[in-house]
Amino acid sequence: MSRPGASLRFRLLAGTLAWMLATVALAGWWLQGMFEEHLANQFRAELTIHLNQLAANLELTSDDRPTLARPLSDPRLERPYAGLYWQVDRMPDADGAGGKRGELRSRSLWDAELSVPGDQLADGERHEHRVSGPQGERLRMIEQVLQPAESPDKALRLIVAADEALLAEPVERFRGLLLAALALLAGGLAIAAVIQVQAGLRPLKRLQNELTRLREGEQASLGSDHPSEVQPLVDELNSLLRRNAEFVERARSQAGNLAHAVKTPLAVMANAAASETGELAELVRAQIDTARAQIDHHLARARVAAAAQGQGLRCSVEPVIEGLLRVMQRIHVDRNVDFSFTAGGNPQFRGEAQDLQEMLGNLIDNAGKWAASRVAVTCTGDGGKLCIDVDDDGPGIAAADRGLLLQRGQRGDERVPGSGLGLAIVDELAGLYGGRLELLDSPLGGLRARLWLIAERQA
Repeated sequence: MSRPGASLRFRLLAGTLAWMLATVALAGWWLQGMFEEHLANQFRAELTIHLNQLAANLELTSDDRPTLARPLSDPRLERPYAGLYWQVDRMPDADGAGGKRGELRSRSLWDAELSVPGDQLADGERHEHRVSGPQGERLRMIEQVLQPAESPDKALRLIVAADEALLAEPVERFRGLLLAALALLAGGLAIAAVIQVQAGLRPLKRLQNELTRLREGEQASLGSDHPSEVQPLVDELNSLLRRNAEFVERARSQAGNLAHAVKTPLAVMANAAASETGELAELVRAQIDTARAQIDHHLARARVAAAAQGQGLRCSVEPVIEGLLRVMQRIHVDRNVDFSFTAGGNPQFRGEAQDLQEMLGNLIDNAGKWAASRVAVTCTGDGGKLCIDVDDDGPGIAAADRGLLLQRGQRGDERVPGSGLGLAIVDELAGLYGGRLELLDSPLGGLRARLWLIAERQA
């Protein structure tokens, strides 16, 4: 199983989701900042409107006391501690006398007064401050100095303030809605990213499936209708497959030509040695037989190796075994050996029938040679594997000696004369087909030769 860091899907999703989350977070921060700035400007504009109304309605009585010609329009100014306040202070004269704080104030202040910084303002100049309210709340205020035309020396400080909670509450509500909207947006984008990555990688998955079918012999080449980004790779792989097939075919042809070229002088020497007697002639005949066996062995290996890589090869196991059992019944008729066969379903071997005959013929003939009275062949298929057991009730083989019989060069009595293949070669040929040979104890009391091969998937 590959590490997540090595997964292309993981890298694409991680990069996309990280960039998406960063973008959504940045957009959320920017939108919230814009909204807060908008609310602050609106808050300031509202205070400015109230300040302008206060300045427009402010009058001086005959004794120079400030009064309102008419109440301000906002009803909150009439409710105690409603969060919106105004106040008029008397500014001290040039020598610092005559100043008075809270000379006139809104009903919402009740009996409290606003304490503001004692900064100096020019006529008509406005300052903003944050101060404490009558109940300790934080207020944002705007102040302006007004010099009435009828009494220029009687400057007044006009103050309008509002609770910052009136600004914070809509910000909090907006933040909650914004987070919900951004979470929904991020979730939708994440789903879209996953779908996009899955869709983008689907051609690679399809290519993997085609390679699997190619390896298992279900097709000879890769398809030609892949996306334009993948098709060049597919074309290169198909070209490589064709070149490899041509190379294997040339190698097989050269091996066959070489074998036939060597067989001719061997036949001449064999004929010459057959007409002679003596130790030298016997040695020549033995070496010729050895050379012929080696040639046959390597030709068989070349044929099986090519067949194992061939595409679309398959054969039914049951007819092959039944044909072999009929032959073995005639070969061992004088020994009264009973040959039986059991198969589950209709197992199929992914390879040539001739190769299956050579492997099983060797195993069944060995079992018939050493069986006391019975040879049982069982064939089962499981998970793409083909298991063929050949059991006999003979003396068997000691467990310590079984490994030697599967090594090349070890020629025991179990090798069947005339087959051209020993147990070691059966194991080697099975390996070329992706299988193996095992020697086990048989439930009949003798030896069990278990042959594992690749099964052809049923359509």
